[in-house]
Order: sequence, then C-alpha cells, then structure tokens
Amino acid sequence: MIGMVLAAGAGRRLRPYTDTLPKALVPVDGETTILDIALGNLSSVGLTEIVIVVGYCAGAVEERKAALEEKYGVSITLVHNDKAEEWNNAYSMWLAREHFARGVLMVNGDTVHPVSVERTLLDNRGPDILLAVDNVKRLADEEMKVILDDAGRLRRITKLMDPADAAGEYIGATLIEPAAADALADALKATWEADPDQYYEDGYQVYVDRGATIAVAPIGDVAWVEVDNHDDLEKARTIAKTY
Repeated sequence: MIGMVLAAGAGRRLRPYTDTLPKALVPVDGETTILDIALGNLSSVGLTEIVIVVGYCAGAVEERKAALEEKYGVSITLVHNDKAEEWNNAYSMWLAREHFARGVLMVNGDTVHPVSVERTLLDNRGPDILLAVDNVKRLADEEMKVILDDAGRLRRITKLMDPADAAGEYIGATLIEPAAADALADALKATWEADPDQYYEDGYQVYVDRGATIAVAPIGDVAWVEVDNHDDLEKARTIAKTY
C-alpha cells in the first residue's frame, strides 16, 4: 500500500497566500505546511511511497520534492493535472488511477488532521473502500456529508443534504484496496465525463449506485479542519500546534 495526496487545487479563497502557492503549501505552523502534515502522517504509519497529484503552481511542489523526500524518508511521484484550474477533483483523482492497484491511503491536500486518522483507517482495513468520517462534529451546509444504510455502509455522500439527515462528515481521507481499483477508476471517469466540475466524492456515489459498497470508519473526537478560507486557516494554525 502507498500514500496519496490530492494537491492540485488553487485555493482562491486563501489569497494572497495562494497567489504563488498551491493550497497544500500554505504554512500552518511556522514553516510547516498542510502538505508537510500529510506527508508526516503517511510516513508515520509506514507508507513511504507517496503519489502527489499536482496542478496549480505545481512548480512549487516540484522545487520542494527532494527536500520533502529527505525530511520524511519517503519517495514521491508527482502526477500532473493540466486541468486543475478548470476542472474539479474527480479528474485529479482519476489521473492517479494506475496507482490504485497497489492500494492507497489517500488524503486531501487541504485537510489538517492528526495521524490518528490514518491509524484508524489502517486498523479497520478490510473493506474495499473505507472512508474516515467525523460523526461528532456539528454539521452545516458546506460539509461533505454522508448517509449510511442499515448495515452502516455508505448510501449517499454529498454536500447537498439537510445536515439533520447526515450520519457525519467525510473528512477527506480514504483507504482504497486493490480490489476496488478498476471499478473506482471507471466510476471516477464516468463522473468527470458527465460533469468535469464534480467532486471525487461524486465518483464514490456512482461507485455505490452501481452496486459496490463503501464502508466508513469513525475517527472519534479529534481536532481537524478542511482549509478553505482564512477562518479555516486560523483554526488550522491553532490545531497544528497541538499535533
């Protein structure tokens, strides 16, 4: 199994930080960036081969690649998304499809969370696809919410639902086993071909709608944040100091 980070996004709501950097390289604790935390977490659980999907300001990641490999004891493969400023992340994830067959633990490049999330996913390894879900946080409209079936598996995943109906929030970390590789890649392809502005989570919905199953793993009451705007960044800077 390898690690993967989706880090192609521009993060326009974080300007001026993202005028010359992708969102994943915005510092959250001194010189420590969101990408540093992601790589540190993956390395800490023994995943030392890492695929990073880059796009917006990809050169900034390329320039730091050797230093990041040395710092975290990992080898990094960069996958380039030439449509990162036009299309959403279903396409970004699909571009890394050739790596799914090895099994991947994938994290979003804009999420600050503790390594306990990666450990929770690996400790619950078994299902073909396993999502990290926060079932403690009070939800609002912006979160990527999930509804589960009677067996506790994913039935629906979308931002577009009443928070009161949701069982929790998907936090942007997924464990994908090799057995799911081809079907997931095909679901992602169908998703971005239907509408390139869709999220990879919409690909998960297609995967489930086609009859496959996705399981969830509650992460417990941990401090984490998806960094979309300046308020999120301030929260990330508070949280990151506690890791």
